[in-house]
Amino acid sequence: MIVSKKIKTEEIYAILKRRIIELDYEPGEVLNEVDIADEFNISRTPIRKIFQQLNTDKLLNIIPRFGAQVAPIDFMYMKSVFEVTRILDPFAARLAIDRITDEQLKELETIVERLETYDITADYQKAIIDDQRFHDIIFLSSGNPCLQEVLLSLHSHTERLWHYSQRYFDSMDLFTDSLGNVLKAIKEKNMDKAERYTREHIDAFVDKIKQELL
Repeated sequence: MIVSKKIKTEEIYAILKRRIIELDYEPGEVLNEVDIADEFNISRTPIRKIFQQLNTDKLLNIIPRFGAQVAPIDFMYMKSVFEVTRILDPFAARLAIDRITDEQLKELETIVERLETYDITADYQKAIIDDQRFHDIIFLSSGNPCLQEVLLSLHSHTERLWHYSQRYFDSMDLFTDSLGNVLKAIKEKNMDKAERYTREHIDAFVDKIKQELL
């Protein structure tokens, strides 16, 4: 689809990043600089800069004399990501206890309610997006911009793995049970439980992936 009006470079970056995370661009796929420049009705120079940004994000590999290739899912790298998120995600939940607004809390409730209506087969992709939105709200409500920046970067990789792993899940329990427990702990202002349930959510996903792949 050709975009008829010019849009900002940051918006194009966000669109391409989202396509990689949601597997619209599959791991290993080669992205054509000219095609993408034509799609967004801009020159190749800003596309080249966007590719460099995505390379810095570890979502795109720049191969000299070949082009740009969507990064494969590197399970060794993902292991290192989860070692960090299982520490920082719970910390963000702990901070959010005293800093979350009523509006943010209401949005978390709405997400959990929506997740409970989903069918794992028909709504898996929507569930992942809601799951990530749940985390994003907690990161924001932690009130710590540095922590938020780090976690948003790491979660671009964890979310992509969630999309990749659709075939391994046959129940919504991992979404509804653990996130429901996190929400309950936040509402009760129980920091220890909020940390524990957030870590359990991550560990349950990692355990499932190990189970299926090893």
